[in-house]
Amino acid sequence: MTDRAPDTPPSSNMGPAPAAYQPYVPPVSTVPQAVMVPLGLSDPLRWLRLGWRDFMGAPGIGLFYGVCFWLMAVVLTLVFRNKPEYVMSIASGCLLIGPFLAMGLYEVSRRREAGLKPELAASITCWDSHIRSMGMLVLVLIVLELLWGRASLVVFAVFFNTGMPSTTGVLQAIFNPENIEFVLVYVAVGGIFALLVYSTAVVSIPMILDRDTDAVSAAITSIRVVFANPLTMLWWGFLITLLIGLALATWGVGFVAIGPLLGHASWHAYRGAVRWQEAPGAA
Repeated sequence: MTDRAPDTPPSSNMGPAPAAYQPYVPPVSTVPQAVMVPLGLSDPLRWLRLGWRDFMGAPGIGLFYGVCFWLMAVVLTLVFRNKPEYVMSIASGCLLIGPFLAMGLYEVSRRREAGLKPELAASITCWDSHIRSMGMLVLVLIVLELLWGRASLVVFAVFFNTGMPSTTGVLQAIFNPENIEFVLVYVAVGGIFALLVYSTAVVSIPMILDRDTDAVSAAITSIRVVFANPLTMLWWGFLITLLIGLALATWGVGFVAIGPLLGHASWHAYRGAVRWQEAPGAA
């Protein structure tokens, strides 16, 4: 009988034992967080009062922007009367220029709020440091507007029963009793797109000016504002539509005053609807 070697544990090729699983814990944010402020139905009227106060505080600057809005309305009216097929293209151009004009009014309100003197030159150039975010947001708005226009053409083609109207009898043709189905569908589709555009833009542009944020974050925050206060923001949207309708009823001249009023009031809508809270990880 031969001597037997003592038992030894079998060699292992597995290497060292793996470390225990550790779940990923994201770092604490140091970016201020947007907090939605509860709003009441009286708040939009307060924004209009504050907007009028800003207008009266810098009337020369406000009238400059008001005339710009009026000229845009005149161009749209002339194109509609003479070359209606180009209305959507001109409207897209106005949608490109309009937010930059509105940002100038926001800058006036921002400077007054900070105790600084409003300046026309500063309001005209305030967008230059936010051009990337503004450009992206305006691009999104233009895409939505073009989709809206395409959807309108489809609704016309499917539901309009009395032939495409001329520019002289468009209202009579549209509200012909034979086209009631068209009117209902057109209002429903237009309402969806209008709500989408409104929700995306209602506070996003003043937020870009105030916080120098990116377009996506601004648009998401704007949509959050609408969902957090749906009745108040719908009431605010109705007031905006009503005032624009009044301006149009005066052959566009009303935009000289209503344009600056709504611009300044929109800044106060943003300031009243969004409160910024420092993150726990901030220094």
